[in-house]
Amino acid sequence: MNFESYIRNVPDFPVQGIQFKDITTLLKEPEVFSTAVDHLYAPFRSHDISKIVGIESRGFIFGAAMAYKLNIGFVPVRKPGKLPAETLSEEYLLEYGKDSVEIHLDAVRRTDRVLIVDDLLATGGTASATCRLVERLGGKIVGLSFLIELTDLKGREKLKEYEIQSLIRYKI
Repeated sequence: MNFESYIRNVPDFPVQGIQFKDITTLLKEPEVFSTAVDHLYAPFRSHDISKIVGIESRGFIFGAAMAYKLNIGFVPVRKPGKLPAETLSEEYLLEYGKDSVEIHLDAVRRTDRVLIVDDLLATGGTASATCRLVERLGGKIVGLSFLIELTDLKGREKLKEYEIQSLIRYKI
């Protein structure tokens, strides 16, 4: 399936010069959305996954659907202050400054085999911080799966120790 044909390009959003990749046009098509979910976990099917970790916020859409289909747990990784119980935090660098993501302390066990899911791989900062969180909790990362990868931003290089799947690749 040509998933790229279901992605809308929105110029100058959220700021001038950005070509935003809008996934809502894919999500509204039930067969395409379902097929995308299947393709996102297919390469990892034999990896005995026990948890899906989804990165805020669009990683929740794909990750929760994948966890449901696989009948396994789903764990959200969120921006600071959004999770209600005790959390572990990990910082990552932005172009101008820092940000961080958090996970509940009891979200991942040492026996868990984790697939990390997000809609977009750009610079790899958020995904790399998420990997560090999972590993700090003792989980084993079996791979990362993204709907879209912006190849020129070289996020894959920050994640080179992991198996990575992306369904759509854009050169920007």
